[in-house]
Amino acid sequence: MRRRRLLVATAGIGLAGCVAVPGVNDDPSGEELLQDAIETRTDLVDLAARRTLSAETPDGTSTRVERVRRRPPGERRMEVVDSENPATPPGTTTVRSRAVTWTYDPAVDEVRERHHPNRVVADGTRLALEALLAEYDLAYEGVEPVDGRDAHRIEATPTSADVGRSIELLVGETVYAIPLEATEALEEATVSRTIWIDDEHRYPIKERDAVRDATGTLVHRLTVTYENLAINAGLEPETFTFTPPADAELVTTGLEPAGIFDSRSVAGEVTPYDLPNPDVPDPYDLDRITVVDEGDDTGTTATFWYVATEGRPRELYVACRDHQRFDPDVLKEIEFDGRTAYRRDGRIESVFWACNGTNYEVSSPVGDVSVLEIASSMGCPQTSVRP
Repeated sequence: MRRRRLLVATAGIGLAGCVAVPGVNDDPSGEELLQDAIETRTDLVDLAARRTLSAETPDGTSTRVERVRRRPPGERRMEVVDSENPATPPGTTTVRSRAVTWTYDPAVDEVRERHHPNRVVADGTRLALEALLAEYDLAYEGVEPVDGRDAHRIEATPTSADVGRSIELLVGETVYAIPLEATEALEEATVSRTIWIDDEHRYPIKERDAVRDATGTLVHRLTVTYENLAINAGLEPETFTFTPPADAELVTTGLEPAGIFDSRSVAGEVTPYDLPNPDVPDPYDLDRITVVDEGDDTGTTATFWYVATEGRPRELYVACRDHQRFDPDVLKEIEFDGRTAYRRDGRIESVFWACNGTNYEVSSPVGDVSVLEIASSMGCPQTSVRP
C-alpha cells in the first residue's frame, strides 16, 4: 500500500470540558493506560456493546449504530440497528466464526456465505493496542464522561510523520481508511487521534480520528463510541451461528471444507495421504483439523490448528498437502534431520519441506515456538500418498 507523508496534529480537538484527575502524582500516564488496556484485552473472554460510528465532513454528518458482540480472536457478530447510509441499512448482519462468515443484506434480501477454513486468526485489537503503544507519543489529558462512565483521555501523536493510509480502530475491530481526497489533494494535511480508556475496565471505549487541511479546516472526522459496554459477562453459544432468512437468496463463496474434525484418526479417513502426529509444546492444544479439497487441478490440504488460550489467545498450524504451495526461490534454504527445507521469517515464521510425495508446512503467526522442533517431531509417514 502506498504511503503519503502527512503532518501530525500537535493539539487535540475539542479540549473544552476536559477535567483533570485530582493530584498530579495520581494521574496515570498514557503508556500505563495502554499497557492496562493490553492486559484487559489479553484476559478478555467476550465483549458486548452498542457501537455508534459518526463520520463528519464539511457537507454533513452520517451516523450508524450497531450491536456488536465479540469473542476474540476469531468470532464476532455485528447487527446494524440504525443507519443513515443506504449501503448498510438497518438489519445488515455479519456473523463470523473461525471457518465461515455470513453477511446478510436486507436491502436485496441476500445472504453471502464465505468459507475460510484455513484463515489465520489474529487478535487485531490487541495488535492495534501494541502498535499504538510502540509507535505513538501518548499525552494524558484527564478524565471525561463517556456513556456515564469515567474515561481517561489520551492524545496520540505518531512518532513518525509518515502516516499510513489506514488506522486500525481500537473500538470495534474496524479499519478506518483515511479518505483519498483528504490526502491526495492536500499537501499539508494533519491527522489527530484521541482515545478514551474506560476507568473501570481499562479498555478503549471511544476513539476519534480527524483529518484537517493546512488552514485547520476539518476534512473528515470519524468518532466511534461504545455504549452499554459489558466485558466477560458471558454470551450464549448460538451468538456466533447464523440461520439465513427462509426467503433470502444464498450466495456461497470460498472453499467449503470436506470436514472439520476433532481428531487425527477421523480426519485421516478422508485424506489421500497418511497424516503425521506433530509434537506441539504447551500451552498449545489441538483445536481442529480442517480438510479442504481444492479441486482436481490442485489437491487436498489438511491443516492442524493448535490454539493456546493461556494468556493472549493465539494459534499455530501444521499443513499437509499433496501439492506444493511454496516458492523455493523466495525462501531461505535450510536443512534439518537430513532433509532440505525452506524457511520464511517475518510476520509468520514457517518451515516448508516435502517427504514421500507430501508437502508439509509448520507456521507460527506469533513466533513463540520453534517451528523446526515441531517439524522434526513429525518424521516422514511411511505411506505418504495413498492410491
